Amino acid sequence: MKTIECIQGSPEWYAAKLGIPSASNFDKIICVDGAPSKQQRKYLYQLTAEIISKKSEETYQSEDMLRGKEMEAEAKKLYELITRSKVTEVGFCLSDGYGASPDGLIGKNGCLEIKCPKAETHIGYLLNGSSLPVEYVQQTQGQLLVTGREWVDFMSYYPGLRPFIVRVKRDKKFIPALKKELEKFCTELKQTVRRLK
Repeated sequence: MKTIECIQGSPEWYAAKLGIPSASNFDKIICVDGAPSKQQRKYLYQLTAEIISKKSEETYQSEDMLRGKEMEAEAKKLYELITRSKVTEVGFCLSDGYGASPDGLIGKNGCLEIKCPKAETHIGYLLNGSSLPVEYVQQTQGQLLVTGREWVDFMSYYPGLRPFIVRVKRDKKFIPALKKELEKFCTELKQTVRRLK
């Protein structure tokens, strides 16, 4: 794994991940059951355009997403307090043509992924028990694939409510399926770029 030192969300970060499949979008490549995603083609074309034009399209950020980014630092401090762990900031992690941007690295074996959703979503996570929300399976397993680490602590945070923290370990069936689908996707991406250059 190669780590590109930059601040997440900065122009340098966007430049580092330009045209590279990244874990937050792995759900556009593979479904939770291991089948190819129906969004694959659209994502392939998006990354092809980024590589050729050397520009990334502005991604929409709702008020909720912006609020979540503002609360992330607060959530990290609470996580450190609860777990007595040090969160190490990381920019963009790259491995085999695809990448990930965990919200932090923990020791030698862990990653941290923070979400700061609306209150009703957070309550749903708390009531769901101790399992990872299914919509984050590809992202968290993708972070483990890219970084080579053993676990991700997924944290949902909303001020005034109990935080939701669940540890996600490597899925020995899903990670090989993800890797295989990513390799096919990256090969097709290179071929598509070559055809258009």
